[in-house]
Amino acid sequence: MKKFALIGAAGYIAPRHLRAIKETGNDLVVAMDINDSVGIMDSHFPNAEFFTEFEDFSAFVEDQALKGNKLDYIAICSPNYLHAPHMKYALKNGIDVICEKPLVLESSDMDVIIKYEEKYGAKVNSILQLRLHPSIIALKEKVAAAPVGHVFDVELTYMTSRGKWYMKSWKGFDHKSGGVATNIGVHFYDMLHFVFGKLKHNEVHYRDEKAASGFLQYERARVRWFLSIDANHLPDNAIQGEKLTYRSITIGNEELEFSDGFTDLHTQSYQNILAGNGFGVDENRVAIETVEQIRIMPLVDAGDKAHPLLSKVLR
Repeated sequence: MKKFALIGAAGYIAPRHLRAIKETGNDLVVAMDINDSVGIMDSHFPNAEFFTEFEDFSAFVEDQALKGNKLDYIAICSPNYLHAPHMKYALKNGIDVICEKPLVLESSDMDVIIKYEEKYGAKVNSILQLRLHPSIIALKEKVAAAPVGHVFDVELTYMTSRGKWYMKSWKGFDHKSGGVATNIGVHFYDMLHFVFGKLKHNEVHYRDEKAASGFLQYERARVRWFLSIDANHLPDNAIQGEKLTYRSITIGNEELEFSDGFTDLHTQSYQNILAGNGFGVDENRVAIETVEQIRIMPLVDAGDKAHPLLSKVLR
């Protein structure tokens, strides 16, 4: 049984990590969040210690290590801009990391994290759950089996509506979240690289605080993409649920169905990590560089590369 800590226990993604720790037969020793709305912990680890101040959390972790109870992993579900410092803290204490996406906001941070790994002998593992999805694995196999030189035409659309709270939270500030393409899209860009190979060209046609659209050229794909958190952009067939969402990937004239099982891949990610088969820092590099460029590069005219929904935001 491995000993875990969790930073960001009140966040949206934390319950998936709590469940993954539990379902893999391990123990959550301590959790930390500046917010105290963490009743979800009672369903998984009611006896875990909890702190709202990082200083108290770090003191507990270090005191436990002195007593011979060193943690094995720190799971990081904190706001995006805190991932790098929280990973550094874990690595400096010789504790392995399981970090949510995006691993970091700046590509240069990956080189620093690798130096920390080398110096302190601990390892970072990242959650790249789409690489484990059966539909994505099948698509990768289909692309690999296609004739050499064949380039697929792909259309990626992802919309997940968010209320007014979103823009007032850390997610609404680019320097904290990385912007909409990073916050809701980075795992899709990782998936595109995973399936279609090396990224050759990246251009952005539209970008504001709620939506972004552009074009990506990979070795094996031409991708028009559109991401949004604005409910006004949703089509009539959006999925009703906790929040209105619409997720679509078409390859040629075929729709890729991967809605089912999308939220159940964290436990599998943990199983792989615990078996020594996690995704490390460098496996995040292409996706992090992609969203970093999307965030800062000048906009260009879409021309014939426009996503069909681009007209919705250009009205």
